[in-house]
Amino acid sequence: MTDPLDDIRASLKPYRGRVDAFARLPERGRARADVLTELAELADAEREAWLSGHASGAVYQGDPEHVAFLSEAYRLHSQSNPLHVDLWPSATKFEAEIVSMTAGMLGADATEDAIVGTVSSGGTESILLAMKAYRDHAGRPDPQMVIPSTAHAAFMKAAAYFGIEPVRVPVGADMRADVAATADALTDRTVVVVGSAPSYPHGVIDPIEELAALAAGRGVGFHTDACLGGFVLPWARRLGRDVPPFDFAVPGVTSMSADTHKFGYAAKGTSVVLYRGAELRHAQYFAIADWPGGLYCSPTFAGSRPGALSAACWAAMVSIGEQGYLEATDRILRAADTIKAGIAAIDGVDVIADPLFCVAFASEAVDIYRVADAMTARGWSLNGLQLPPAAHICVTQRHTIEGVAERFVADLRDAVSDVRVAPDAQGGMAPIYGAAATLPASEVTGMLRGYMDLWFEV
Repeated sequence: MTDPLDDIRASLKPYRGRVDAFARLPERGRARADVLTELAELADAEREAWLSGHASGAVYQGDPEHVAFLSEAYRLHSQSNPLHVDLWPSATKFEAEIVSMTAGMLGADATEDAIVGTVSSGGTESILLAMKAYRDHAGRPDPQMVIPSTAHAAFMKAAAYFGIEPVRVPVGADMRADVAATADALTDRTVVVVGSAPSYPHGVIDPIEELAALAAGRGVGFHTDACLGGFVLPWARRLGRDVPPFDFAVPGVTSMSADTHKFGYAAKGTSVVLYRGAELRHAQYFAIADWPGGLYCSPTFAGSRPGALSAACWAAMVSIGEQGYLEATDRILRAADTIKAGIAAIDGVDVIADPLFCVAFASEAVDIYRVADAMTARGWSLNGLQLPPAAHICVTQRHTIEGVAERFVADLRDAVSDVRVAPDAQGGMAPIYGAAATLPASEVTGMLRGYMDLWFEV
């Protein structure tokens, strides 16, 4: 049987043979000018796909002037390390204000409770930190988390890392978490219930009010994962879009995650994790009082951290402001409307559920993974989904460039036509997803580990 990974091996090292490879340190350091030339060559080779708006998600703003602005903010604070607040107190200013601005956007003004939080390295760390906080706060030897089957994979990572049993509940035909199934899944071991706003796969918002009420009724926490939507949904609501309650204005919501490096338009990677009250945040912290190296504490997983990323995040938020986020969100939602309408008009392809800006589509007429491969051949980078088979495009500011949304629809129409004509085309991601649908989960995870091994081949 052919190894499905063979088809993608070459794509991971497209520059092999064109630039130097270093399996060992060079005997003498290279000239800085030569190093910068190689870096520029690699960046230039990769820039077009995302700059032109052909990538799903990945780059959420990307305007060259904005990138240059963030790079300058980073340069000014490139030596900053929030672990050493005595040397860089500016880091505490940036991170405290990032947390406060994000909390204000996500319902802090609608409650008398103190909404507190920290800055993390990304959505995965924000989710891991929150789940660790709930585990430690509960103090149970056998904790469980109740999550929808569509919750981000980072929750399963948290379960694996922290010894929390994940109880995954189904979603309905609308791809939203099933409230009744969630109620049935709650036990005296439950320490937290989770909902997405929106979910990564299908871009729909779970019934946060009902789920949070269930959690509150059992005296346990509720986490809204707004990593994807935290910097879109507040502005979408102000623009008159139908956005159900999802943030701290909902009484039972006790924590949230929201990614500043996505639609907050900060540099990769920053995110914010928020809590209703200091007690949960304290359960996130680490501190040790009897280490020979001195008194030590850190709020997140990392010790040393790049303070420059927080400086760039702060710079992005205060330079954009409410009006800038409103205008960006309006452009994104309009582009998403064009894409949704265009997909719905393609015979044999359907938009899944009722997404706002992260648009998933499937087909019973053609192999959707072959369609995704045909889109890849046209320069697009989409995300493959499974259970059910589908693909999605997360609409960003790169898709608001004139003509990009229309080009996506036209290319998708042609890709579907190509697959109808040649349904058994070889290569691409289709064989991998096809294998994943037929192999035991243990074999698929083994294949994924092999895939990651390829990343580290020189």
